[in-house]
Amino acid sequence: MDTIRDADGDLAAEKTTDAGRQARWEEQERAAASATRDIADVPAVEVITTAAVHLMSAAAVKVGLADDPATQTDLDEARKLINALAGLITAGAPEISDMHARSLRDGLRSVQLAFREASVIPDPIGKGPGEKWTGPVN
Repeated sequence: MDTIRDADGDLAAEKTTDAGRQARWEEQERAAASATRDIADVPAVEVITTAAVHLMSAAAVKVGLADDPATQTDLDEARKLINALAGLITAGAPEISDMHARSLRDGLRSVQLAFREASVIPDPIGKGPGEKWTGPVN
């Protein structure tokens, strides 16, 4: 098998591969720079609510409110997510207005109740996930 070399005697395939890598890297750098500029334009309310929705969605999956509860339920992970969500909503509520906080609190309460229902040994009232910040949920 013959090796293809360019005019300088270097392997042509290596140059093509290196040029391709360089082009991909430059494209990724442009995309990252673009994303960085975009996040600067996003209002804090949107960042906070988006983070809360992601935590809430992950918690809902972990308490068994998803397509395959038999394989996706993990109450230890759900507890961590619910605690983080409750802390974020409690701390962020004054900053994001009652209009946004109210729907997030409703979602949090639903996930807390789902956790209580999914628990084989329920936590005492006031000791469940997130109840340190929200108070008792029943």
